[in-house]
Amino acid sequence: MSFPATSSLRSVPSHFPTSHLLNSNSAKLNSLILMSLPENRSSFSRDFNLTRSITKAPRINSPITRPNFTVRASSKTPIAASDAKLITISSAVTITLAVANRVLYKLALVPMKEYPFFLAQFTTFGYVVIYFSILFLRYRAGIVTNEMLGLPKSRFAAIGILEALGVASGMASGAILPGPAIPILNQSFLVWQLLFSTVLLGRSYSFNQIAGCLLVATGVVVAVASGSDTGQMLSGIELLWPGVMIASAAFQAGASIIKEFIFIDAGKRLKGKSLDIFVVNSFGSGFQALFVLLLLPVLSNLKGIPFSELPSYLKNGAACFLKVGAGTSGCEGAPLLPLLYIVTNMAFNISVLNLLKVSSAIVASLAVTLSVPISIYILSRPLPYLPDGASLSPFFLFGSLILVMGLVLYNIGQAVKVGSKRA
Repeated sequence: MSFPATSSLRSVPSHFPTSHLLNSNSAKLNSLILMSLPENRSSFSRDFNLTRSITKAPRINSPITRPNFTVRASSKTPIAASDAKLITISSAVTITLAVANRVLYKLALVPMKEYPFFLAQFTTFGYVVIYFSILFLRYRAGIVTNEMLGLPKSRFAAIGILEALGVASGMASGAILPGPAIPILNQSFLVWQLLFSTVLLGRSYSFNQIAGCLLVATGVVVAVASGSDTGQMLSGIELLWPGVMIASAAFQAGASIIKEFIFIDAGKRLKGKSLDIFVVNSFGSGFQALFVLLLLPVLSNLKGIPFSELPSYLKNGAACFLKVGAGTSGCEGAPLLPLLYIVTNMAFNISVLNLLKVSSAIVASLAVTLSVPISIYILSRPLPYLPDGASLSPFFLFGSLILVMGLVLYNIGQAVKVGSKRA
């Protein structure tokens, strides 16, 4: 499932990076940044202050007082502070896992460099089995209730359609566009999220929050475009293909906003109970796998694999993944590196959805976006199986600084907005 990364926020970073390079000086750096940007609800007040008022009854023989209890929404500091702490911790965990996810994906492609499409389909369909197994165990333990399982499935189907379309359109345009253009165009993801959350969820954002998101996107563009001839990046490319990549980001952003809406709506349907994240993960990934399966002939052809040769390709990919049988030379590092990536990727998906649940899709996307320059820096250092590092230009550091300034500005806007509500 996706959160660009695919990320996104794509809940799962796209597993189909493109490695088009523009010049030899930036080849190593560009190869590091071609992972997609990257698989959440606004922290509306869930805190209740129980107050007691005394209502005097009419005098009979002696004065009688009756306690009259009322419940009203409150945003008092102690509980609000605990919410902020929870969001901060969840964000830190998500950023850490996002960085590990990107680095381990790059390492997993060392043995699986000939079979990235196999790795992508393995995670897409394998996660369905794993998530539903976890969901079943949580249902047996009483954590997941019948009311949770009875939520309308049309919304999960919409998530599956949007994420599958995001994968298909991203792969189609990624096959045409030069590598460095892909993460730049994917920054439209945040813009789409702001738009969709305003239209579909009725959210309003302060100027600081909007400016902060735009600064974050600008910072990533500056960082990932460092060393590239940005003026010539899209020369000779039809305008259609950048538009298709931007549409791919819109599909993924729409899916993330629907997930946020599901959590908000579930609070009403479940009478205040918290919806288990594995309900969303399981049904969302299930519908995504279904629609990816329907699009498999198209997707395989986009990756240069004729559909008639797909069974043989998947068989060889499985042999390389497990490092069994003949013809597995070049698969050094398997199965350890691919398995480490899969475990980390699953933990990352869960953490992104949890952050979306306790905060919002925008906050989750900002956390994932922050991992981009951190990941690039780590991947520029010599690593096991990747001994050749890459030098980073001053533009990378400048772009990272812009990104951090954007995050600070967004959080200042959030604090001001909360403060004005309390006043």
